Parts: sequence; C-alpha cells; structure tokens
Amino acid sequence: MKLHVFVTAFLAVYLSLSFDGLSVGKLSAMDKPNVIVIYSDDQGTLDLNCYGSKDLHTPHLNDLAKKGIRFTQMYSPSAICSASRAGLMTGRFPARAGVPSNVSSTQGVAGMPTSEVTIAELMAGHGYETAHIGKWHLGYTPETMPNAQGFRYSFGHMGGCIDNYSHFFYWAGPNRHDLWRNGNEVFRDGEFFLDLMVDEASEFIRGSKEKPFLIYWAINAPHYPMQGTSKWREHYKDLDSPRRQYAEFVSTVDEKVGDLLAVLDELSLRDNTIVIFQSDHGHSTEERAFGGGGNAGPYRGAKGCLFEAGIRVPSIISWPSSLPSNEVRDQLATGCDWYPTIAALCDVPIPNHHLDGQSLVPMIKSSDQSSPHESFFWLLGKGERAQWAVRRGNWKLLGNPTDRSEDAGKVNLPNRFLVNLASDVREMNNVADQYPEIVQELEAIMKQEVSSIDSEIANQASTR
Repeated sequence: MKLHVFVTAFLAVYLSLSFDGLSVGKLSAMDKPNVIVIYSDDQGTLDLNCYGSKDLHTPHLNDLAKKGIRFTQMYSPSAICSASRAGLMTGRFPARAGVPSNVSSTQGVAGMPTSEVTIAELMAGHGYETAHIGKWHLGYTPETMPNAQGFRYSFGHMGGCIDNYSHFFYWAGPNRHDLWRNGNEVFRDGEFFLDLMVDEASEFIRGSKEKPFLIYWAINAPHYPMQGTSKWREHYKDLDSPRRQYAEFVSTVDEKVGDLLAVLDELSLRDNTIVIFQSDHGHSTEERAFGGGGNAGPYRGAKGCLFEAGIRVPSIISWPSSLPSNEVRDQLATGCDWYPTIAALCDVPIPNHHLDGQSLVPMIKSSDQSSPHESFFWLLGKGERAQWAVRRGNWKLLGNPTDRSEDAGKVNLPNRFLVNLASDVREMNNVADQYPEIVQELEAIMKQEVSSIDSEIANQASTR
C-alpha cells in the first residue's frame, strides 16, 4: 500500500509536468469544466425514447440528448461488465488493460493492474477532485479498489451486483455484504441504493467548490436484481414480463439521473459540466434478468457476445456551454474513446503511453468529420476459444462467435462469421466463403492486435 501511495503521488506530479514535450493546459483549474460519466449497466441498444423505444418513459435522458449529441454507432469496449469498465477507465482494449473478462466479486481478489493509468489518476494530476459512485467490479483488494486507482472519494459496491436494499451479494455463495465508503464497510440496510448514490454524488458536488470535479457514476441498473420503485411498477403494470421488470428499472435510472442533473441546475453548474451517459454493453438475457427484457431492435445478440446488440449501446454527451445541442453522430465511436476525449475537452495532456481510444472532439464538434478509427478490435475472454471481432468500415468479422439473443437457442455458429453491416445490419448472413480476402485482412488485424497486447503484457511482467 505504501509503495502504491508513493507511485500515485509521483504520477500526479509527473502528469502535471512532463507529457512528451507538451505543455500543461492553458486553462486554470477553476476554468476547467466538471465531468460526470454515467455508466448504466446492461441497458439495451435502443432502450431510450430518443433511440426509438415507444413503451419506455425516459424524459430526463431524452432532455440530455436534446442538450447534447447522441451517438448511433457507439460501441462498448466489451460485452461484459468488468472488461467494459476497464476499457472506459484506461482508454485501452480491456485485454491490454489486464481485464479480458469479468473480475471476481469475491473480497481479496485483485482486478485491474495498478500499473494502468486510469482517467481518475490522469485528472487528479491536473487539479480535479475525483469520485467513484456505484459499481466498481475492477478488483476487491485495497490496491485495486477505487481509492487506490485515482478516486479521492468512493462509495459503492466492489462486486458485480448487489441487492438494492440489503446491499448483499447473493449470486455466488457465501452471501456477503458489499457496500463501502473509501475502503471502509458501511451499513445502510433498507435504504434504496440508487437513492444513496444520488445523495452521495450530490454531496460530493456540493463539497467540490474550489476545484473542478470528475465523477464516475456507475449505476448498477437495469442490471439484475431488477428492483424498480413502486412508482414505476405501477406505471408499467400492464406490460408483459420480462419487459415489465426491465422497463421499471430503466425508468428508475432515468428518474435518478434527473435528480442529479437537478443538483447541477440548482448550483448553476450545468452549463460548465460535461455529462456523458452510456451503457456498459447490451441487455442481459440471463435467467436472473427474467431471460431478457431489453430492446435491441434489428440487432442480433445481447450481453456476453460480440454481435451488434452485445456491444452497440446508447450514448450521449452534453456540455451546454461549449458543444452542439440536439445533434446526432452516426460515425463509429467506442467507449475507449472517452478517456482521450475527456482529456482533450478539459485541456489535460495525455501521458506518452499506448491508448487504443481516440479523441472524438473533432467528430463531436462537426458532423462532417469521419470516425477516428479505421478499424477496431474486441477480445472477450482468454485462450483459443475466446470471442473476438474486428470492424473495418462496414465489414465485421467475428471469431468464435456466440449468440445470446433471447430467441437464439443453441445455435451452432462457424468459427469465422463475416458480415457487411451496410447490407446486413441484422448479422444473419455469413459471407466469409464469398470474401476470403476480407477474412484474411481482418484476421491479420486481429493477429497484430493480439501480438501487441501479448508483448505489452509480457514486458510489464518482466519489469515487476
């Protein structure tokens, strides 16, 4: 612990002084915008009114889109919880960040390596107050919990999910309580966790008057257990299950987002606060989620697979004083891009290490700009049977694909599945045999990325 504290302190000084020849940003600390990253959990591709859902009530997130920019081809870093969060926190492929799959929800199990430079560490090195609120799922040891990964303040659960009233993890025994503030266990039995998160984030904002702040609000919903409030259970009582339970929790999320945005309005902070909303990946079809409930529209797949519905997610950015409003971007973007995008918008130089994300600022400011990615790569799991995908232009190649759609059943899929999204957005027709040269080209991208990741991990291991 002492070594990590020293390294973190050194990193803050290093980040503020030396960035491969770049000078420190021109904005003073008080001029810099605040940042709130809201990461919902298991929210389906089209599950907001502004994405076309007619049976949901999401006025606050619709309003956020009207005051900002909505993305139609935003991809999560991965199709499962921990890996997606690692990509967001580091701006790197999750496998490169040491988290190719889910981290254990058991106390005492390490997660994302401390060598990774998180967005919180980056921003803290430039005068930002930093807070994690909600779900972590990136490590359950003191060295890998939020306070040691750049967050001055932390409130939430370290594992993958909790009951929202008892705050116990019940999904793999033994049953255990999982609610923490700054590394210390706290007990708030009977209080609704989503309300607690709003309260904690609001108090952090009220107490951060002298410095700009970065809040990572990892809402643990609509992930199971689906425990929407009585207001929304009444509202959706005529919907069929599992859409009913899912809708109750989505509207609860929307309401709580509205509660926090109201605090920004009350404190006259809204205009100078960047708010990013995004789901960590597609909707769940697990038994604990009643087998589904999310809306992926025409897209194939769900949480846990690399078909479109597993990784294409709702996403919005809003900064009323400085970014366009009520606009849509159709270019490809990824959750790894938020790290360099936030840094650019906040005038914070990025240290000289490998990022897989690219700044979206040019694309955000002008719809005429192309995607910063010629291609992008996903790797889910380890070993020869790990799922992977490469997208380049409209071509997408999936390796060892799995389909977790509600109606997929036990589909036997070939180990190479090639689609052209321009003509087959449903990903139903495998054209790998018709375009072997495209398969080879996309496989070459995969092999290059895997080799790069393996080399970097090996180098890190040799220097420990």
